[in-house]
Amino acid sequence: MAHIIDNCLPFKQVCLFCAAPGTRHGVCAACLADLVRLPAEVCPRCAQASPFAQICGRCLRQMPAFDALHAALLYDYPLDGVIQAFKYGKRLDLAGSLAFLLAELAPPAIVAPDLVVPVPLADARRMERGFNQSLELARAFAGRINAPLNSTLCERIRNTPPQARLNQRQRRHNVSHAFRVKHRVDGLCVAIVDDVATSGATLSELALSLKKQGAKRVEAWVLAKVFYSKT
Repeated sequence: MAHIIDNCLPFKQVCLFCAAPGTRHGVCAACLADLVRLPAEVCPRCAQASPFAQICGRCLRQMPAFDALHAALLYDYPLDGVIQAFKYGKRLDLAGSLAFLLAELAPPAIVAPDLVVPVPLADARRMERGFNQSLELARAFAGRINAPLNSTLCERIRNTPPQARLNQRQRRHNVSHAFRVKHRVDGLCVAIVDDVATSGATLSELALSLKKQGAKRVEAWVLAKVFYSKT
């Protein structure tokens, strides 16, 4: 469906960043070139900046449960405003263009996923927001890479406080035992999709739950990465 829309004249879209008409995928070439990429040297496990692209110190001290984190862009202007509009402004129409950015700009999968799952929201937060932005992004992303989506496999069983003001240790504790995977996924390679990653604690906890249910490999995919401080 994405291929049909992108190559059919009546469906030409305006750029989600500058509103230029006639764009493919909803992002014009100029804005695509201006988006802030991750530096060349990042940790191959968590995508945090790391000299010589070596495993970073935090991963050496406590390796995340996911096997790799693929981030399309840095969380920076103007992408940050678009993500906020998508997430809090109920702009579900942005999901397709954001999934294009994720699929095209994130480093390629190390192992092709057998299954795509979104990071689940707690029921209370989903009802307050009206939708799960990670699910909408995952749905469009799965269509882009031709992988099956399972939106009900994982559930959040604790409504955890927001992570934004917590340090690394607090973030891990905050999401500990927050997820449940409903059935076995023996031998599968699973792609977890979320909009933004900072420390990766939420993604790691969900990956751990998937591996406890038999997942062979879990790779995390995020539209934007926030580089956290070392303090």
